[in-house]
Amino acid sequence: MPDKNAIKNYLNSAIERGIFSGCALGWVVNGEESTVAAGRYTYDDDAPAITENTLFDCASVTKAIPVSTLALWMIDRKKLDAGGRFIDFVPEYRGSFRDEMRVKHLLTHTLDFDFRLSECKGFAPEKLLDSILSVKMKSAPGEKFCYANATSILLGILLEKAGGKPLHVLAKEIFFDPLGMNDTTFFPDDAVIPNCVPTEIDSWRGRAVQGEVHDESAWTLQKIMTPGSAGLFSTVPDLLKFIRMLLDGRGSFFSEETIKSMYTNQIPHIKNQRTGLGWELDQEYMGAGRTASTFGKTGFTGCSVIIDKTRNTGIALLSNYTWPARKPNRDPINEIRGRVADFICTDTK
Repeated sequence: MPDKNAIKNYLNSAIERGIFSGCALGWVVNGEESTVAAGRYTYDDDAPAITENTLFDCASVTKAIPVSTLALWMIDRKKLDAGGRFIDFVPEYRGSFRDEMRVKHLLTHTLDFDFRLSECKGFAPEKLLDSILSVKMKSAPGEKFCYANATSILLGILLEKAGGKPLHVLAKEIFFDPLGMNDTTFFPDDAVIPNCVPTEIDSWRGRAVQGEVHDESAWTLQKIMTPGSAGLFSTVPDLLKFIRMLLDGRGSFFSEETIKSMYTNQIPHIKNQRTGLGWELDQEYMGAGRTASTFGKTGFTGCSVIIDKTRNTGIALLSNYTWPARKPNRDPINEIRGRVADFICTDTK
């Protein structure tokens, strides 16, 4: 097993460097689990200490856990077809390439939107949703890889139509309850909020963000729906339960073919880009020792999940990289993600 003391020392050094005030890390290697917690909710000396059961805003990890995996679950059960038309489920969509957009384009982020949601954060929720449903695109679906929040929001709408229930209810019924992910939620209640790590002192909202989704467009849309782009709050032990399900097939949630699609490149026709179905694939944040089939997902707040089926290994890292203010880029947190992955997945020390 990985050297737990060496890993904790490394995480403490990241705290000393100001990369985050605290983090929780968990991993599973060949069925054996371990967790480490370091630091505090904030940089204040009297702030609560992080524990393995501390709740973090997982940000865009939401796009994979649970959103894209819900789509894959439905595809496995013939409730969806990867080649099916988006408008067959969401006829109110009236944007570009209405007839050409397919489920697989949402799962591979190959929709080229001609706008940025970050520029619309001041919109009323109904106007923001309407902007997404009437969006213009710069190229045809499937031609370019273009990671965007709007893609996962559209996927979430499709899942609600196909599943007949709100997105957070589907996630709870299909994954969270069966897996025993009892601390995982989209909507922390008043009793739970104090156990959530704050993410940013936000001038736009005029307060420290704690127990509410950090992403501005998701926060706006939550007034009328459950967006598929962000909003998941979870703990390391809960995420490890999800990871173990993907690694060892617990509960027969997915066929082997579907699991394989998560770590097989779905866009070989797009130069210098790789993605699995619903998951990122073979990215630098996954470590120098990653394989071509290492898959995972990151979140803006400083979270990540990394899974390597070939090594029977999975990692969940939760942190508050955006506290007290967001950094200029992702380089420092990606360094931490990659180094932790190398501690756990390879012999690199």
